[in-house]
Amino acid sequence: MLTNKQKELLLFIHERIKRDGVSPSFDEMKEALNLASKSGIHRLITALEERGFIKRLANRARALEVLKLPDSAAPAAPPRGRQVFRPSVVGNAMPAPTMSGKTIPVLGRIAAGVPIEAIQHETNRIHPPADLPEGDEHFALEVKGDSMIDAGIHDGDLVILKRTEDAHSGDIVVALIDEEEATLKRLRKKGASIALEAANPAYETRIFGPDRVRIQGRLVALVRRYD
Repeated sequence: MLTNKQKELLLFIHERIKRDGVSPSFDEMKEALNLASKSGIHRLITALEERGFIKRLANRARALEVLKLPDSAAPAAPPRGRQVFRPSVVGNAMPAPTMSGKTIPVLGRIAAGVPIEAIQHETNRIHPPADLPEGDEHFALEVKGDSMIDAGIHDGDLVILKRTEDAHSGDIVVALIDEEEATLKRLRKKGASIALEAANPAYETRIFGPDRVRIQGRLVALVRRYD
């Protein structure tokens, strides 16, 4: 059960992340809630974190992730006719053996929600699905967030991507925004603009000029861990 102030702050953070792609500053939160000091915001954020509504993301300023909303403010179900993409799921992702066998690198985490910094160093290697096309360069990323959940992509999944800078409208891609932040979204080409579309009605579509977005890979498979 949240207090009125906790709920007010949670919804304010949620709406700002949907609109701007980043959480508001503490000063903006203080002004929005009409509090006298930022210490009150610190207490509210700590309470929301302890109750599992938000999470602080490490190593980045203004990095909060909304994990859930109060029942009374839960997002509506997707409308009828909404396109649903269900990627094929292959078994558990296991570390690659040191002997032979084709493997592909896991290059860190990718945000399916609030964009996070692109991570470009190898953290592990996995065996790809047997039917992955030969000759293409592939890499994997661990999904962080729930903005692609209606496409069957969950928090903690490993997405396997073909390394490419070209993709068609409707493809799910890793997009690098302003050469700083990477996110996993569905690509929509709208004239000269590029839209990055979530598969969760809680998140808004973000639209950019073509010079601000660079495609780094296109989704071809998904690996899900089962504990």
